[in-house]
Amino acid sequence: MSAILSADDLNDFISPGVACIKPVETLPATKPATENDGFEVSFNTDLPPTDLPPAQISLTDCLACSGCVTSAEAVLVSLQSHAEVLQELDSAPALRLRGNTPGKEISVENLDTGGRIYVASVSPQTRASIAATFGVTEREAGHMIEQLLSGPKGIKNRAIYRNSFQWVVDTNIARDACLVLGAEEVMESLIDGPISSNETEGSTAIKQPTKPILTSSCPGWICYAEKTHPHVLPHLSRLKSPQALMGTLLKTTLSRKLGISPDRIWHVAIMPCFDKKLEASREELTDAVWEGTSTRGVRDVDCVITSKELLMLADSRRIDFSTLPRIPLQRIVFPDEKLDSFLFPAPRRHHNGETAAGSSGGYLYFLLQSFVSKYEGASIESTRGRNADVVEYVVTSTTGEILLKTARYYGFRNIQNLVRKLKPMKPSRMPGARPVGSARRLGAKSSSPDYAYVEVMACPGGCTNGGGQIKIDDPAISGRSEVSEAKPGLFEQKAWLAQVDEAYFSEEDNEAVAVWDDRNDFVDGISPSYVKDTLAYWETITGIELGRLAYTTFREVVSDVGKTPEGNEKVIEIAGKIGGGW
Repeated sequence: MSAILSADDLNDFISPGVACIKPVETLPATKPATENDGFEVSFNTDLPPTDLPPAQISLTDCLACSGCVTSAEAVLVSLQSHAEVLQELDSAPALRLRGNTPGKEISVENLDTGGRIYVASVSPQTRASIAATFGVTEREAGHMIEQLLSGPKGIKNRAIYRNSFQWVVDTNIARDACLVLGAEEVMESLIDGPISSNETEGSTAIKQPTKPILTSSCPGWICYAEKTHPHVLPHLSRLKSPQALMGTLLKTTLSRKLGISPDRIWHVAIMPCFDKKLEASREELTDAVWEGTSTRGVRDVDCVITSKELLMLADSRRIDFSTLPRIPLQRIVFPDEKLDSFLFPAPRRHHNGETAAGSSGGYLYFLLQSFVSKYEGASIESTRGRNADVVEYVVTSTTGEILLKTARYYGFRNIQNLVRKLKPMKPSRMPGARPVGSARRLGAKSSSPDYAYVEVMACPGGCTNGGGQIKIDDPAISGRSEVSEAKPGLFEQKAWLAQVDEAYFSEEDNEAVAVWDDRNDFVDGISPSYVKDTLAYWETITGIELGRLAYTTFREVVSDVGKTPEGNEKVIEIAGKIGGGW
């Protein structure tokens, strides 16, 4: 498939290419020639066979092939669905925790039954989508999700073993850690350059990314870069996404504290994006990495379902999501007291940050606020690009000196413009000619933008517009009385997204205070010192250095599928047998 995208491909997925490696493995066998055949005239009147088994394409297969560009929404996915969640819950009695109160030693029962401990993490974009759908606040939406996953009126009410999720955590907690570590990563790159390490002494060094540093929390963008533009890989932030970091935190802590194997802990993440399923399938995000083993690891996130699939999960158990209680449950105490207060903090104001932070986590916004806090009198100026999804930000001093230059690029059309600018120049084959490469036009100052950091997201408008979010034409919305029966158009879609954004950025007054209110180093409502202290404590109780816990790696995906004469012949044969062709 061509790497050049059309304006229609402005969502978080691109359909798979014809050159898929999996169907190549299922080509029908050719008919053997008979000995009596001399010359044979045949007519192509045979119908394509209809009894062939369907090709089972998993997300791991998609990650190992460069025939497709980014995601798996249009691929036959046999795992990571709401059906898998229910199948897992009904597979065996769950492990039971005894003595899970402060100050008491916790014991695990039912170890011989084959059951597991079930945990879930929920993204703020999913809560916003649920809130807009059912006309509740984001916090109430979070309580409804918790009631569905763990409450007496939820999915366990109709389950075989009455299994449910012991803990339902907010991925914003892991996002806070990612914001602090991400800002630190950029600051270090400005001071030390790309040769410093995020690792402690005696560990495998992870080199700092090359400027401009690009966010790595969007899996659609990462998959696209690995398969089509490997020249940008040195620029990618080495930080895990909040989804991946939360999975690592839960599995390392629970396995160490409870003395059980990571495969006895089953973690589902509820996300706004189908590409998050691809991220969960990465081999770099397994216990083999943080345990340092060479065996095939257990995923940190076992399954990902989207906001849409969350409603399908409720429907599968005949639960009316709108009638679920909107109050919190009395939860089980997490096995570690300090991490319990970190994972389940008291509600605090500006839960998802300011509107200027965007709906994708606020990486760039937090960096800008952190940078400004270190320079008295510094100010932030923004300039809109050719559309609303491209914005440049400059931090200037009181004298007008530019201290930091950053940008935000959302949507694949804008991302392509960015990667073209980052493409390195190549020497021309013509004697005396200028070097060739992206943006190497006559008079161009540089092929690479002078940004220190760029927030890159695949979805136009940010993560609240993810492909897995509930849309205006979804039955859960179209059935409401205030919604017109006519097919919604572009105006209605934008109005709906505005409602989701409003729920995402809604402010709620809280009587409770956060556990770190006695600190004085707040940046956008987050205390970096508290986050770093907690991460250091996490290192201590697990015995694993932070470099293996919080950072990951990326690699170029190379495949010759459809790129060699032999590969082209196979692909053409496949296309011909299914009645298509190029």
